[in-house]
Amino acid sequence: MTARAVLAVAALALLGGCGDKAEPKSTAESGWEITVYYTAVESFHDGETVEVTGCSELDCENGDDPLGEYPRDFVKAVKDEGTGRITSGDHEGEYLNWSHGVGYWLDEEARNSHGDALRPYVSAATDADVLPKGTRVEIVACGDADVPDKVCDKLMKPTWTIDDEFTPGLGGEKHLDVYLGEEDREDFTESQWYTTLENAELRIHS
Repeated sequence: MTARAVLAVAALALLGGCGDKAEPKSTAESGWEITVYYTAVESFHDGETVEVTGCSELDCENGDDPLGEYPRDFVKAVKDEGTGRITSGDHEGEYLNWSHGVGYWLDEEARNSHGDALRPYVSAATDADVLPKGTRVEIVACGDADVPDKVCDKLMKPTWTIDDEFTPGLGGEKHLDVYLGEEDREDFTESQWYTTLENAELRIHS
């Protein structure tokens, strides 16, 4: 091969390399605690009712507007989980949401801590200093907890996106909370779907 031919081959190699895209980086980490959260549904709750006050508009914090009267355990579930769908009364079809900075408010969506709509089997939460917003993660092993195979398989199937944050004090290092959507039965928290994975393995995409 002549010197000119060698230079031509080298030039083609360089040009070809310029078009290559860097492969996305990912790392797998064990030792994660993975919990789940959901949107409460009023119709799955009954018993004593309580009046709820808060914000009837989005641009509000810690309001005192009357928001309706709902079963006490539904209101508690909304505070624990952050969101609940109303199925009766004047606000049927709306959402009763709660956050530590706002209190209760009425809304048209189940929202995350950034004000965006929660997405079932997509949305996930960590503390802000654990994984940045927008990070994509996959559960690649369910760890040491005794979890039914069908639950583990369903949690491992999606690629989750960090678009939510824990209420201060409820998160912690290597703690991920994944959003399942609406509860689908009474006593949802007693079902196999309301679970915790211990020492799970997480693949983190950057």
